[in-house]
Amino acid sequence: MSTSNFKMVETSKPVNIYSQMPNTQPPLSRLISSAGCLFVALLLATTLLPTNLAAKKTNLKKSQETAQQQNISLGEQAYEAFEEGKYITALKLAEKAIANNEPNAYTLLGRIYAGGLGIPKDMKKAASYYEQGAKLGDVHSLVALGGQYAAGNGVVKNYTKAANLFEKAAKKGEPMAQYNLALIYANGDGRRIDLYETAKWMQKAADNDLAVAQYALGTLYALGRGVQKDEEKAAIWTSKAARAGNSEAELEYAIMLFKGRGIEKDIKLAFHYFRSSAVKGNPVAQNRLARLYAYGIAVEPNPVEAAKWHLISRDQGITDMKLDLFVANLPKDMRQKAEAAINELKGTNGLY
Repeated sequence: MSTSNFKMVETSKPVNIYSQMPNTQPPLSRLISSAGCLFVALLLATTLLPTNLAAKKTNLKKSQETAQQQNISLGEQAYEAFEEGKYITALKLAEKAIANNEPNAYTLLGRIYAGGLGIPKDMKKAASYYEQGAKLGDVHSLVALGGQYAAGNGVVKNYTKAANLFEKAAKKGEPMAQYNLALIYANGDGRRIDLYETAKWMQKAADNDLAVAQYALGTLYALGRGVQKDEEKAAIWTSKAARAGNSEAELEYAIMLFKGRGIEKDIKLAFHYFRSSAVKGNPVAQNRLARLYAYGIAVEPNPVEAAKWHLISRDQGITDMKLDLFVANLPKDMRQKAEAAINELKGTNGLY
């Protein structure tokens, strides 16, 4: 494809893809400074099932007698039914299981009512069941109930109760609870602000392979919040979250690789993570990717791809006057190809 009809920056000259970038606050600063990010994991936490039960692949027999021979509890049978989408069966089995005081059955009932799965959604009932499970020490009930108190969903909002519940689950080693407790200490809701406690609990959650916590821990090291500033450790933890597929971490790690910040510079690997984050719908990553394609950095110049990603990011609120001009100077057929490529992506990959 000929590129003679549009303006291209000469690739032999150093190009700073960050010059005159959109005025978008970096994810690193946003993570700690914004109280609005508190409890970003709570909705996920309320949908989690105990992994030791959800992972079971036992082929259960239909009869109660055979299940007893296999020493499978009613609660486990309820989870199996839930996994198969048999929510009413799961509900009935869980209701029988609570007669045996099985903590996981309370958690499952809470999940069914919270999600309105096969029955009308009822957050008050969900909270009631989670509370019973929490009293019996079930970590998933503790986290889910903490999430409801933090959001004021089905209960009166109470950050102190949320913090207490998260702390109980965190001390039992539950990664999501450790992460949320770390955020509580960072934002001062339900606990006094203590960034050393934030770092301590974030480290525990990160060590438990929770990607969002690994990214947050990288953030703490990058900013020197609660820990000594260390760009190398920031890159290590951010890379772990990026490899796990966390979109924000992919973007930040790509920037680290592109700039050689805390890690050896590698613009080709940076391109990989910019693209991965962009495909997941991250508008800032989409903008960076557009510039790489436009200027031919780490990849062959591709004006159609540059236009495509720029227009996608612009639709999500990212402004970039240089790329606006770049696209405006493209031949009509190239702009049309970019628009056609965008139409193919609509409704896929979380881009729209």
